[in-house]
Amino acid sequence: MHATNVRNLKKNPSLALRQAEDSPVLVLKGDEPNALIVHLDKSLFEAEQSVRPALAASLFKDGTLSLGAAARLSGMALSGFVEFLGELGIEVVRPDETTGHEEKDLTAWIQS
Repeated sequence: MHATNVRNLKKNPSLALRQAEDSPVLVLKGDEPNALIVHLDKSLFEAEQSVRPALAASLFKDGTLSLGAAARLSGMALSGFVEFLGELGIEVVRPDETTGHEEKDLTAWIQS
């Protein structure tokens, strides 16, 4: 799967269309998945198989699906899906209000 942002799509839409002949092109607006370009000559099955990873990545990023559920939806192995998220710049581990406490506990445990 290819990815581009809106600015690059505006500059060179032909590139995105050529890339879509190989695999879908995920269009990012800022850091958020916004659209998907799928070549129409592909079969419906091929289109579905290529859309699933993009949909799974978007749902994971929004917090709608867990990492495991998103990987299952994508049809990819977990490790492959994690790599796919990395290519899109989507963080797998997200800090929250407990991260600071966990970091202190881990540091104390490592030092003991």
